[in-house]
Amino acid sequence: MIIELSSDSVLSTGGSAKRLPAVLTREEQELLLAVPNQKAHTGLRNYCMLQVFLNAGLRVSEALALKVSDVDWVSGKLDIRDGKGGRDRVLWLNEKELEKLERWQNTRPTACEHVFSTLKGGPVHDRYVRDFVKRYARKCGIKKDVYPHLLRHTFATDLLRSTSDVRLVQKALGHASLATTMIYTHIVDEQLEYALKNFRE
Repeated sequence: MIIELSSDSVLSTGGSAKRLPAVLTREEQELLLAVPNQKAHTGLRNYCMLQVFLNAGLRVSEALALKVSDVDWVSGKLDIRDGKGGRDRVLWLNEKELEKLERWQNTRPTACEHVFSTLKGGPVHDRYVRDFVKRYARKCGIKKDVYPHLLRHTFATDLLRSTSDVRLVQKALGHASLATTMIYTHIVDEQLEYALKNFRE
């Protein structure tokens, strides 16, 4: 069983309290991804953006900076250039996610070098992304305050739960310090505590 962490979860660190980030459950992720109408150009684009937040852990700035030339359309490799702190990293999309991105690629304005653009080929602004993420969350009934970076937190938590490798998560997120990534171990520990305390009740 996966518990739903509230935004009030707090981690004590050396006498100070640090708030644990909220994350989406698997069910909430599915509800969110079901909102965009993929038959519409903007719906397909926004769906693909949700996918790169939830399944690759991109920041909004990284998603909007992603160029067509940064994507290997055969392997699904993403070259993330000049991430936070000027750090580059490599990520991958799975076959299903790459297929959706290719569908958007085949309908987007060809003159634009960026993967995510407006229908006229202009830049997508980060405020628009934050607004549609919140709007979609409200539409599907998620009660949490949902924003793009929460989707990145969700990716990190799910990846750690799946791999149990905090250094792999650090590399995927592009964190310079392992200490920054360690907060996700506390989220998973809190879930384990809940599961064990309620085991065979």
